[in-house]
Amino acid sequence: MSRRRFLIRFLEFFVIGVGFGLGEDLIAIHFATDAEITMQTVYITLLVAFPFAVFTELVVDHPAFWKKLIPMKGTDKEKQEQ
Repeated sequence: MSRRRFLIRFLEFFVIGVGFGLGEDLIAIHFATDAEITMQTVYITLLVAFPFAVFTELVVDHPAFWKKLIPMKGTDKEKQEQ
């Protein structure tokens, strides 16, 4: 993976994964609990959102994830074996 591609993926992880995850979690906390959003709430939410953002961006969004999870029948590899 080139350095530029790695940097783009890393920035995407932080902006999309952590930023949006944190935002949606704070909105859910506010509407579900009517709690006042303080910096302590933000820190705790960030601690909870971060592992899910890592999993989503680096594992689930990996190009080969779905191919390995659910192998499709009739792929080129199976045709070559016949």
